[in-house]
Amino acid sequence: MNKKWGLAVFALFLVEITSAQTLFTYGPYSTDAKDFLRAFNKNNTAGSANKTKAMRDYLDLYVASRLKIREAYSRGYDTLSQIKNDIENLRSQIIENYLNDPAASNKLLMEAFRRSQKDIHAGHIFISYKNSSGVADTAEAERKAKEVYEKLKKGENFASLAQQYSSDPTAKTNKGDIGWVTVFTLPYEFENIVYATAPGKFSAPYRSKIGIHIFKNLGERKGVGKMKAAQILLAFPPDADEGTKKRMASLADSLYQRLLKGDDLAKLAGQYSNDYVSAASGGVVPEFGVGQYDPEFEKVVFGLTKDGEISKPFLTSHGYHIVKRISATPVVRDPNNKAYMDQLKSQVNTSDRMLSARNTVIDKALKQIPIKKYPYSDKELMMLSDSLLDNRRLTSPVSITRTTPLFSIGNNLFTVSDYITYAQTWRYKSDGTGVKPYQQVMDGFVRSKAEDYYRSHLEDFNSDFRAQMNEFKDGNLFFEIMQQEVWGKAQNDTVALKAYYVKNRGRYNWKQSADAIIFFCGDEASAKTLYDAIKKNPSSWKTVSDAMGEKVVADSSRYEFEQIPNGTKIPVQSGVVTSPVKNNADGTVSFAYVLKTYGAGMPRAYNDAKGLVISDYQAELEKKWLAELKKKYPVNIDEKVFQQIATVK
Repeated sequence: MNKKWGLAVFALFLVEITSAQTLFTYGPYSTDAKDFLRAFNKNNTAGSANKTKAMRDYLDLYVASRLKIREAYSRGYDTLSQIKNDIENLRSQIIENYLNDPAASNKLLMEAFRRSQKDIHAGHIFISYKNSSGVADTAEAERKAKEVYEKLKKGENFASLAQQYSSDPTAKTNKGDIGWVTVFTLPYEFENIVYATAPGKFSAPYRSKIGIHIFKNLGERKGVGKMKAAQILLAFPPDADEGTKKRMASLADSLYQRLLKGDDLAKLAGQYSNDYVSAASGGVVPEFGVGQYDPEFEKVVFGLTKDGEISKPFLTSHGYHIVKRISATPVVRDPNNKAYMDQLKSQVNTSDRMLSARNTVIDKALKQIPIKKYPYSDKELMMLSDSLLDNRRLTSPVSITRTTPLFSIGNNLFTVSDYITYAQTWRYKSDGTGVKPYQQVMDGFVRSKAEDYYRSHLEDFNSDFRAQMNEFKDGNLFFEIMQQEVWGKAQNDTVALKAYYVKNRGRYNWKQSADAIIFFCGDEASAKTLYDAIKKNPSSWKTVSDAMGEKVVADSSRYEFEQIPNGTKIPVQSGVVTSPVKNNADGTVSFAYVLKTYGAGMPRAYNDAKGLVISDYQAELEKKWLAELKKKYPVNIDEKVFQQIATVK
């Protein structure tokens, strides 16, 4: 065996073994090594040259936190309404993120990326379930769809058949041509069909909730990306006659000639365009991709090859357009482009395709959910439910009643009455063509209740979700008990604070300090303007800073030298204006005007030392309280386990 490989395997084996062992106990409670490691790895972001020391230091903090949280549970803080509400609010916010299968989600992301690389010119024939009278007639729709499909297989023209058969009223003029589409243009169920159809081929009939669809791939091209453009739209008024349309065509030609001579499109759009939203923005249309607008509009716009190029007037169903290309954003071809993939991921997560990822999770969960079916007659249940749902008498007696149990999930029992309630809403087909078969309704009922159980017991199925919820709950309990035992007492017990100050007065002496005014500026430009003015005339600091309004905040107090921003570290003395210091985190800039300096060793008054006194008093309260907790919950660390996890590379 290769020695390095053998050591690596041993290390992995060691982690697996030790992370499943108890690291320490506190009273009758224990903490697993893997829980400690998870917390350590999450919080030790800076890393350390001495891992054992860093882990030992963190272990002390971790043990202390577990003692405090355990005491919070002991006092029943987890039953406080505010704590319970906070936990439930977080649960509702994050649970959706855990109801999707990561592998399925990633698969959808990569599928979306691949599809974004290609646009497809699509044709569509739609056969509605509803007939010309608006009445659902599934049989007739099926017959018509079959007839169209057979004719297509015999080589008849798709466009002609679309004109003749399609229920889409626009097919009479566009011959079923719905233009170019790309990822996210169509509902996911239709997108799948279009991208699975080879160029020049048509799909098999597809049944949706509203009818039957046949798509054709009329052609493909590389994805063209997105376009930013400005337009003038001369829209036809309702019932415009030919004379009106000719006058608008003449106006469009006139405006086009003016643009060619250098007239401003933004100005003309404001004067003439009937697209009032874009006209208010100089004719600029928000950036768009294929499949968002009229196919004829997109054909012309994406045909413009240069920024600044202006189209000739062209006609769509809306009226006459004149379009100027502003810029084009090409499709990103690199799947390692993080910004693009993050954007794509966001689109995937909010699209209808996530339902498939959700179903993957639910299907896996259904195999684990404890569903127990009770003995009953499906035939009798059908008879009873039909009677109750249709409000008619039973044709023959049945032995089951509304209270008859059907199945249970966990501790939840579901009866005939629960099924009837569900069926009242979900027994009808979504396309309005009638009632679903009994078994389909029952399967939906069982699945619905199983999904409810899975959602309400997600902690039992998903360890990551359980860990995040426990972490949040423990964090809230930690905050609550620290507020009760330490923070609140230190901040609110004025008598105890002053007594602590008097007892420890010797701790609270000033280092070298100064009365100073510190200026906090929102940006470097503001800081430079203010600094130059105060440097030139320090006594004018208030007038100058007030004149700059919200861009500047001035704070005057007594500060120790190390608290004063001083970029070039010039000697701090009366009358000095220190050099500006930029905060790289937020871009703010600060500097100081020193009024008076003091030597080290001067005692701080109580009010000057109060912040330090509170901090020290908190530390003392916490130390005493922690000692009491260790007596109540004696701590025993398994040093062997600690050394194992601390020494693994």
